Amino acid sequence: MVIGFLILGTSSSSHSRQIPARILPPRFAGRYNLLMNNAILCRNLHKTYPARPTPVQAVNGLDLEVRRGECFGLLGPNGAGKTTTIEILEGLLSPTSGVVEVLGKRWGTPNDRELRKLIGISLQETRLSEKLTVGETVRLFRSFHDEGIDPDAALDLVDLGGKKSAFVGKLSGGQKQRLAVALALVGNPQLLFLDEPTTGLDPQSRRQLWDILRQLKTQGRTILLTTHYMDEAEKLCDRVAVVDHGKVIALGSPRDLIAKIGGDHFIEFALEGDTEVEAEFFQNVPAVVHVHREGATWSLAVSAPHLALPALLEKLRAQGQSFSQLTTRHATLEDVFVTLTGRHLRDDS
Repeated sequence: MVIGFLILGTSSSSHSRQIPARILPPRFAGRYNLLMNNAILCRNLHKTYPARPTPVQAVNGLDLEVRRGECFGLLGPNGAGKTTTIEILEGLLSPTSGVVEVLGKRWGTPNDRELRKLIGISLQETRLSEKLTVGETVRLFRSFHDEGIDPDAALDLVDLGGKKSAFVGKLSGGQKQRLAVALALVGNPQLLFLDEPTTGLDPQSRRQLWDILRQLKTQGRTILLTTHYMDEAEKLCDRVAVVDHGKVIALGSPRDLIAKIGGDHFIEFALEGDTEVEAEFFQNVPAVVHVHREGATWSLAVSAPHLALPALLEKLRAQGQSFSQLTTRHATLEDVFVTLTGRHLRDDS
């Protein structure tokens, strides 16, 4: 039988003693297991900004656990508290209250320097000297770390080895984003923070960066990703947290969250004419689990479209109504957010 041990005391083996994790007091053993299994742990996190007439609650009681070795997505509309949360986790902001532990350590202690060696950060926007070459820029950032990976190896990881002699100002948008990831990697971090890494990129550049992130995950690194792109979160993330008004309102794998709304498919349509129809008209259609309207467009979450669609057609025909447009599609994380909040992820909060 294998027993985990917690090391207490100094680094000298003569002064350290080992306590089997299984015989720790239950409360302490539970916390020990959380620290061992999680790269990020925060409890009841708050961040309040002074403002008139009332203070702004950017983060309002947020709880979060990110497991070691997973790609975790933090999703939400603009103003939901994502960037504030990630900047607190990165040590760039101090919380108003709450507990934050990153790789088993807390910011604001003598551990800060050691902790910074273990994380890599790519912000929403990285401004670099356009007069330096790509190779010079990576070597500069490598010099900030006591240990790390070879600058050329970091460029190879993001497929920029051939641009080592190019000036930063001559790079495309996608190449600059990949360079920002290389700069986050050059210290060989255990934990990567990537805040909106593909915003503004063309589809080909986005997919190139997706391939890089998948490769980094296979190396055992933990990735915390914020994004507005739901297809990105569904393809890259093991689990996601949907944040709104500074709180986590949904948490799980993309597949699990989609399943929780009760319908794997959506029927979206508009009706001919100006006839007013209430939501209750559609709620008793077979297999319909949720009804949402946005303007003239109706959206029905359904568990079995082959049952719902014929019944819907028959119900409308009996009322003398017909479709002016009709589409069917699979449910997405965007639908999860709309179902929970009535708003889209790209709406301002």
